[in-house]
Amino acid sequence: MNRLGGGVGRIVIGLVIAGFSVFTYFSSQQENPVTGEQQWVSITPNQEVALGLQSRPSLEQQFGGQSRDSQAQQLVDRVGQQVVQSSDAKRSPYRFEFHLLDDPKTINAFALPGGQIFITTALASKLRQEGELAGVLGHEVGHVVGRHGAERLAKAQLTQGLTGAAVIATYD
Repeated sequence: MNRLGGGVGRIVIGLVIAGFSVFTYFSSQQENPVTGEQQWVSITPNQEVALGLQSRPSLEQQFGGQSRDSQAQQLVDRVGQQVVQSSDAKRSPYRFEFHLLDDPKTINAFALPGGQIFITTALASKLRQEGELAGVLGHEVGHVVGRHGAERLAKAQLTQGLTGAAVIATYD
């Protein structure tokens, strides 16, 4: 009898945790001030900026650090800022910073929440025109303005809550 009661108790606790996780996720709906899209995000733009700045050093280290090619970095900065100033990104609450990373092997560009934009030297070396660079940087700026990192974080928190609820409910 105790075993059955304990099982029911775990199921109830699991359901409460699952319900709380779902409620928390769906009550975090916000309108993106730039895109007008309704999104489920659990952090503020200021928290996104802080998260991006906090994560920047480890990502730089992972991809060879900042490039020592000051001319190439200036080009990335100039083109990146032109992208921001010629788009709706200039209305966003983010201060964009563009980083050329000294990784000659990894062909990649990525963005952190809050405005930190990265491109590797391997990818930059493949681009032949400023317009190509603008396209890559514009794509990453779009991720920031679209708050895609914040959306992924909210979904991860929902998934973590639901997984925890399932573990508790089914734990024997």
